[in-house]
Amino acid sequence: MEPATAVDEPHDVRMRGFARRTTVAAAWEWIDGHARRIESERIPLERAGGRVLATDVTSSVDVPGFDRSMMDGYALLADQTQGASHYNRMELQIVGESLPGRPFGGTVGRGQSVRIMTGAPVPAGADAVLPAERVDASGSLLCVLDEVPRGKNIGLRGEDIVAGTRVLAAGRVLRPQDLGVLASIGTVNVEVSRQPRVRIVITGNELLPAGSAPQPSKIIDANGPMLAALVARDGGVAINPGIVPDEPAAILAAMREDADIVLVSGGSSVGQEDYAPSLLAKHGELAIHGVAMRPSSPAGMGRLGDKLVFLLPGNPVSCLCAYDFFAGRALRLLGGRKKAWPYPVRQISLSRKLVSTVGRLDYARVKIVEGRVEPISISGASILSSTTRADGFVIVPADSEGYPEGTMVDVFLYDS
Repeated sequence: MEPATAVDEPHDVRMRGFARRTTVAAAWEWIDGHARRIESERIPLERAGGRVLATDVTSSVDVPGFDRSMMDGYALLADQTQGASHYNRMELQIVGESLPGRPFGGTVGRGQSVRIMTGAPVPAGADAVLPAERVDASGSLLCVLDEVPRGKNIGLRGEDIVAGTRVLAAGRVLRPQDLGVLASIGTVNVEVSRQPRVRIVITGNELLPAGSAPQPSKIIDANGPMLAALVARDGGVAINPGIVPDEPAAILAAMREDADIVLVSGGSSVGQEDYAPSLLAKHGELAIHGVAMRPSSPAGMGRLGDKLVFLLPGNPVSCLCAYDFFAGRALRLLGGRKKAWPYPVRQISLSRKLVSTVGRLDYARVKIVEGRVEPISISGASILSSTTRADGFVIVPADSEGYPEGTMVDVFLYDS
């Protein structure tokens, strides 16, 4: 194995700062070019909810597979009811019954009817169902009290799905009702995109594991639980065995573990102990390091072997922002999902001006107060509670100085 040295001079920005910063658009272009959809797998239908369909599904059967009654009543020939009323009763013989799962085995002839329940197969010969409240039945004698047109109250074979029809398209995130449709056409197993495996590498000698009691000069890890939840939201499987020491060998070993994506939280900037960028540059490819945005400017990305690696800042808001802008996009693409943010968008007017700096994109947390947008903060990358107080965020593009009061802005809502 190569020695886990941390410094590779051409790429080492520790204690130097960034010579230049990549635009968000260029970072997205790199992600879209490298985040290729991973292979599919077959899983049982009952486990397919929320998964991404990998192939089109075409039905080989009609649904329903038979003509069925839509009412409780009597199956008969419609023309034998013409002219029937309370004052002109027409008599038919009841020759049997058709129940769900227990159809009538004969054929309905002239002068005959069959008692039928909702969902039961319509017997041969019958072409309409007369509801039970429009007849007077006694024993085997049926008195018809109303007319019924041909085809009335019958659900036809293939009325829901016709054999040969594409039922669901590849790329669909399967909903509960989709599983019902798949079950109705006899599906046992479903071909879905495999869930990407995401190794979360949390570094920092000052960190305590989530769930620890606070201690002086120590910080409890907030990014690990947050990233694991974000990974699950975007269809991945999070792997987070614990905090990794700020040591080059330990960080490199964690980055090399089996996964589709590696998220390194902390150690991604220009500090003396920020080893991850130079490790990635030496042992893989550091494609981007430093992005023209606030927060999350120290974010980076590249490849190590066949896996994508994202360098996320340790400050919690920056970590959240960098995940949402970059790592989450890649994860969704790998798993066959849409690359766009999974946040609903509303256009709402600003209650006061939102100031930004030309040359960098700003991620501004906002609240909705009395139907208007109120900015909370653009700065404060370590104040994670600003995101819990926020209803969503507004993106100010790099070519803008911000927006004046009253401007209609797109608000990406954290909650649906």
